[in-house]
Amino acid sequence: MKILVFGAGPLGTLLAARLLQGGLDVSLLARGTRLADLKKHGVVLKNWNTGKVESIQVPLVESFGAKAIYDLVVVVMRKNSALKILPLLAENKKVKTFLFLMNNADGPDVFVDALGANRVIMGFPGAAGYREGHAIVHINGEPEHPAVIVMGKHTLGEGSLVEETIQELEKGLHIQVENEPHMDAWSKYHVALLFPSLAPAFYLCGNDRLRISRTRDAIVLAWRAIKEGFSVLKKLGYPIRPTHFKRFLFIPEPLAVVFLSKMLKNPRMEVAMTKHAEVIRDEIQQLNSEFMALVQQSGEFTPTIHFLVNQFDRKAPLLPDGSRSIRMRWSEILFPLLLLSLTILVLAYFL
Repeated sequence: MKILVFGAGPLGTLLAARLLQGGLDVSLLARGTRLADLKKHGVVLKNWNTGKVESIQVPLVESFGAKAIYDLVVVVMRKNSALKILPLLAENKKVKTFLFLMNNADGPDVFVDALGANRVIMGFPGAAGYREGHAIVHINGEPEHPAVIVMGKHTLGEGSLVEETIQELEKGLHIQVENEPHMDAWSKYHVALLFPSLAPAFYLCGNDRLRISRTRDAIVLAWRAIKEGFSVLKKLGYPIRPTHFKRFLFIPEPLAVVFLSKMLKNPRMEVAMTKHAEVIRDEIQQLNSEFMALVQQSGEFTPTIHFLVNQFDRKAPLLPDGSRSIRMRWSEILFPLLLLSLTILVLAYFL
């Protein structure tokens, strides 16, 4: 395939480099100062874990138009940015396939309507990184932590197109691709996990992973919003994807708070969340708006989501560092323990 990566941010740059290193015919579209930077230095990748630096000369493209010919255009950018370039993409009738890798709660319809159902695949780029000068610092796309692209069909008739694209992308260096049969549901649950929940709670702690890890109120709010978001999607009939998210429905709140606090203390969260959260307010607002439409459609009662989204939108004052004023729902642990104790007593009595 002749491939174009449209989007020269951290993840698009990383993906283009790894595809090229896997022997694929790939170019990277860049503009303005980013283009000048890439022309001068090439793609410079810095492994966050080891400090190893690589320099890869990826072929660059400065424009995309109606006459551009590619087998695959991989769009790697925020949802709100992808919507802005959609008219430009729609002018081109020669590209065989467009793969959109992004967070998305609104489904594929806007892309399908613009480009045609037989040319669109939806997906998500499972990698994290940020720019540091002219280098891309990354924690995925390496032997120990490959970049995991999740993608899947949105109609019954595009299975072979998805499989062909997966086979090609898997040739990339340190890239794995997962074929997700319910990609729209997967995307919606991923948004519910992060955007009307963890993202605004993170903001209320100054986008500081250590501050939120010790601010129990923020973690409680995030957890309750996650569960509300999952309830919205279940009410609307979306299957829980990935399936291991089902355990979130049964974890007692006190245990979930401990788990999230420990997760946020992980230094890798500095790349996966902190560096990312500092520059994506526009994307968070876009995705929260999309998810709130799902909330309204479902009719579910979501007080925590409404509170957090409102706090984020109006740039409310931060929570006090380390605040613990919200009572946790200990009944989620105590009731099962009481039930288990009674069961043991009854069994002991009759046996």
